[in-house]
Amino acid sequence: MRRHPCVWMGAALCLPVSQARAAWEVNMPRGATEISRSVFDLHMTIFWICVAIGVLVFSAMFWSIWRHRRSRGHQPARFHENTRVEILWTIVPLLILVGMAVPATRTLIHIYDTSEPDLDVQVTGYQWRWHYKYLGEDVEFFSNMSTPREQINNEQAKGEHYLLEVDEPLVLPAGAKVRFLFTAADVIHSWWVPALAVKKDAIPGFINESWTRVDEPGLYRGQCTELCGRDHAFMPVVVDVMSPEDFSIWLAAKKADAAALEALAGQAWTLAELAERGEKVYQTSCLACHQANGEGIPPVFPGLRGSAVVKGGMEEHLRIVVNGVPGTSMQAFGPQLSDLDIAAVITYERNAWGNDVGDMVTPEDVLTFRQSQP
Repeated sequence: MRRHPCVWMGAALCLPVSQARAAWEVNMPRGATEISRSVFDLHMTIFWICVAIGVLVFSAMFWSIWRHRRSRGHQPARFHENTRVEILWTIVPLLILVGMAVPATRTLIHIYDTSEPDLDVQVTGYQWRWHYKYLGEDVEFFSNMSTPREQINNEQAKGEHYLLEVDEPLVLPAGAKVRFLFTAADVIHSWWVPALAVKKDAIPGFINESWTRVDEPGLYRGQCTELCGRDHAFMPVVVDVMSPEDFSIWLAAKKADAAALEALAGQAWTLAELAERGEKVYQTSCLACHQANGEGIPPVFPGLRGSAVVKGGMEEHLRIVVNGVPGTSMQAFGPQLSDLDIAAVITYERNAWGNDVGDMVTPEDVLTFRQSQP
C-alpha cells in the first residue's frame, strides 16, 4: 500500500534527532550568576505551587463529577450560600499569595539593588548595534553583528552562533559587580542576556538601571528583544567575561587603541587609503540599508550608486552622514563614528560602484564641519 507523503514527513519529525530535542526545551536557563539562579529557583517554586494547586482543584472536581454523577441517582444540592465555605476560599488563596509574595519580593529587592558597583557601563541602543561606554575609564566602542551576509542570504551554511556573533563583545571582569545604565539614541531597544538574567529596555531620553556579577569567565550571548525596526534580528549581544587580570590587560589595550586612532586622524591620507578604510566602515554601518552594491532598497533605503547626493556637493553629503535626515531611516552617524571613519566612508561612497567622483574628504574636513554646526 502506497502511503501519503505526509505520513513519512510525520514519521521523520518523530526521529530522535538531537537538534529537534534541543528545540523543544521550554524551561528557562539556570544561568551563570547569583541573580539568575535566584530567578530560576523562584520560577520553579511558583511553578510547583501552581502544579499542586492544579492537582488538588482538578482532582476534587473530577472526583465530584464521578462520585456524584446523575446516573447514580444523585441530585444537585440546593443552597444559596455557605459562610464557612466563603471564608475558607478567601483565606486559603490569601495565604497562598502571601507565601508566593515573600520569596518574590526578596528576589526583586536583590535584582534592583544596583548600589556599590565595581564598574559602570553605559549601554546605548542604535539601529542596529550596541554602544558600550566604560564610565570613568575613557573606553567606548560599538558592537556590530559579524555573521556573514552570505549566511543570512543562504549562500553559505549557517554557523553554530548564527546571528549571535559580534565584532566587539562587551568585556567584563569576573567576580565584579557591574552596573548597567541603559538608554537609546533612536527607538526603543531591549538588552537581554538570558544567562545573566538581565533584560532591560533602552528608551530614548530615559536611563534604566540593572546589574550583574558573573563568577566564571566565559562567553554569554543574547539579543535585542524589542521590535526596533527592519533588521531587528541582526542586533545580538555578546558578553565576554574575563579574569580580573585579563580584563586589566584588555582595558589597557583598548585605551592604547583609542590613542592610536586619535593619532591616525592627524596623519596625511591618500584617496586610496581612505577608500579602503571606508569600505570596511560601510560594511559595518551602512550595508544593511544601502546593500553591498550600493543600490539600497527603495523607497525606504535609497540607493547610493549614481545618487545625486553622493555625486553632488561634498558639504551636502557630509551633512547627511553627520546629521542624518529627520523623518527618515537615515541615522545621524556623527555621534557614532569618528572623524576619520566619517571621512573614510564618504570618500568610499563617492568613488565606489562607478560613482568615480574622484574627490576625498579628510578627517580635518569633518572636524571643521562639526565645529561649524550651531
